[in-house]
Amino acid sequence: MQHRFFISIFAAMFAAVSLAGGAALAAKPEKIERRVNEALSEFRQDIGGAEEVLARAKGTLVFPLIRKGGIGIGGEYGQGALRIGGNTAAYYSTAAASIGLQFGGQSRRQIIVFLDQGALDKFRLSDGWEIGVDASVAVVTVGAGGAIDTTQLNQPIVAFVFDNKGLMYNLSLEGSKISQIHDD
Repeated sequence: MQHRFFISIFAAMFAAVSLAGGAALAAKPEKIERRVNEALSEFRQDIGGAEEVLARAKGTLVFPLIRKGGIGIGGEYGQGALRIGGNTAAYYSTAAASIGLQFGGQSRRQIIVFLDQGALDKFRLSDGWEIGVDASVAVVTVGAGGAIDTTQLNQPIVAFVFDNKGLMYNLSLEGSKISQIHDD
């Protein structure tokens, strides 16, 4: 029994380190660009009102693939790009760790929209930005008919989290650390 416990702890730690360790293995910019374009296209196609939200954006941070996994101890990691005026301004990674009742893995897409220039400027000047500490991010849900509930767009920063089945509900992004990927 004790042997299984230590194997489970080791496996969970390995999963968390493997996911977080992806930071050292940054994807090539071309791959990130392709995935970002696909995520934005899917967002525009599948979510009513997405085009209007993106048109209002001062900047859009797109993470086309965030993988999460763990057994007791978990981690998540993804890479993406900040788009300003339709052009990529910089590449970023997002990472988070968690402890608690969890088993398995999942993947998702995440789009963070900066609707306020001051919020975008603060984000760009930060050296590592943590959701819930450095800024509050409102996670937007979809209203009736699969359209964005525009009443939730009164915050400086809003986020959309979705997978291949549509927008995800009741998801907190707090504790996610976002850092610029530098070409060293």
